[in-house]
Amino acid sequence: MVFILGANFIALAQNISNKLEQLKNKPIYKEIISDDTSGAPKFLIYPTIAYTPETKWEIGIFNLFLFHAKRNYQNRLNEINTFTFVTTQKQYGFWLDHAIYTDKDNWFFLGKGRFQYFPLKYYGIGPNSPKKYTVVSNGSLQVRERILRKIKENFYAGVEFDHQRIFNVSFNLDNSKTNFDFPVGASGSANTGIGLGIVYDDRKNVLNVRKGMFAELAYLEYSKLLFSDIPFRSFQYDIRYFRKGFSKNQVFAVQSNGMTNLGNVPFNQLALMGGESMMRGYYLGRFRDKTMINLQAEYRFLPLPFSKTVGAAIFASIGNVAETPGSIKLSTTKFAGGAGLKYLVFKSKDVYVRADFAFTNEGNGIYLYIGEAF
Repeated sequence: MVFILGANFIALAQNISNKLEQLKNKPIYKEIISDDTSGAPKFLIYPTIAYTPETKWEIGIFNLFLFHAKRNYQNRLNEINTFTFVTTQKQYGFWLDHAIYTDKDNWFFLGKGRFQYFPLKYYGIGPNSPKKYTVVSNGSLQVRERILRKIKENFYAGVEFDHQRIFNVSFNLDNSKTNFDFPVGASGSANTGIGLGIVYDDRKNVLNVRKGMFAELAYLEYSKLLFSDIPFRSFQYDIRYFRKGFSKNQVFAVQSNGMTNLGNVPFNQLALMGGESMMRGYYLGRFRDKTMINLQAEYRFLPLPFSKTVGAAIFASIGNVAETPGSIKLSTTKFAGGAGLKYLVFKSKDVYVRADFAFTNEGNGIYLYIGEAF
């Protein structure tokens, strides 16, 4: 099955690549993807298809806007992208992400927005939550923004803002769950947090980092003064490191991230394990709790030695959740790993589509996406 999906994926990517090659002589396409030093902004729009355990099949429209502050090519490349999607699981949503540097990189604005209707599986809380789940219907909104000032080269500090709202929440219980223990925030909640963040970032191409480092430390206070329904505190970190592998077209990447929350935390804002980026193979939120820590490593072939367009990767990760950092147990640590195929669809931007096949002791996951997992 894996080989059949891989073959179909390569055939589809090859067809897309051929269509793009046919468009290269058209002025609009040249303007979008050509490499130049003019600093002129570029806009790209294209349909997407993806598959994850959370969404099953997903189709969407991706818009990407690239530009330099004051059209100065010496300034960092800025990125604004939007993503609209629907899935076969009756989910839909709109995402907005951005990474914007001002002239001379003096200010850095890093943020995301999410508005979606996304029924999800809720397994409970803790590292030993059962395999049985309850489907939770809900709508959600999140706005996360970082306003950071350059302290020195690649190093920024400033204010972080986060607003999360979950509404129209309904736990679809069957008759066997009459004594179901509803979590905090089961009827919905709206919480706003403000805090401090420190970021180091010297990456050049966020969609495919070949060398560099990204690190973020953040503290957020969700307070009644900010009209939060459920006040609590959150400490978060995310560290990613990339370096050349054994040859020019190989990359070794490693990432660690984690979160610790203090207080009564709504179930949707607990630390969630799984997803298409970290601990691939586990459903997002399969395990959740106040504290989480993850570590993953990936070795990428971009592309393979015998090809100009087909790449591959192998990856492995470990993680755990618990109520507090001190209560994390080695015996409840989760493991995941797998391998992936890649296809170079935008050569001038060094952007690949990926098909990851992930394996855990609870089952498997397949992920089709544009850009690397991290």
